[in-house]
Amino acid sequence: MSSNQDTCPLEPAYRQHLLDLALASIRHGLETGRPLPVDLSNLPPPLRERRATFVTLKKGGELRGCIGCLEAVKPLAADVADNAFSAAFRDPRFPPVTADEIDGLDIHISLLTPPEPMNFVSERDLIGQLRAGIDGLILQDGLLRGTFLPSVWEALPRPGEFFRQLKLKAGLPEDYWSDTLRISRYRVESIEQA
Repeated sequence: MSSNQDTCPLEPAYRQHLLDLALASIRHGLETGRPLPVDLSNLPPPLRERRATFVTLKKGGELRGCIGCLEAVKPLAADVADNAFSAAFRDPRFPPVTADEIDGLDIHISLLTPPEPMNFVSERDLIGQLRAGIDGLILQDGLLRGTFLPSVWEALPRPGEFFRQLKLKAGLPEDYWSDTLRISRYRVESIEQA
């Protein structure tokens, strides 16, 4: 199970399967307190490939939970099931999802490409390289790390502000700069309910 830098978009039936799987894992979590176990043996190869994912839950257009992983460590279907459960029940910013909220949840799945390290000589150079609406960013300096999915560009459309807010998310001052700062970018394939 390898990860391909230029992974082809998933077929519509596979995309729908992942949305159904995410919802089933949340329902299973309500009943058992655990994510839905996924039988990989009957799934097509694209759903068994190791992929990094984030699952975002919204209710009434407002964030209700978002959990994911930046590294591809699990098969795609299992990663989605685990992250859907975690977004619903383990996001520390929100109380656990309740049974009466299930029907009102909008599920959004982001399939990440492998992160690509960026080369830059200054903050201005870095900001000039950012592709608004396309790039997800990972910022790391020492033990501090943060990421913004490309969907965050909707709320922070200016590259300079996007980067400043990412520094804050990582626990750094917004005017922070260091030669030890590492930045990687990635893209996502977005899967949403119709």
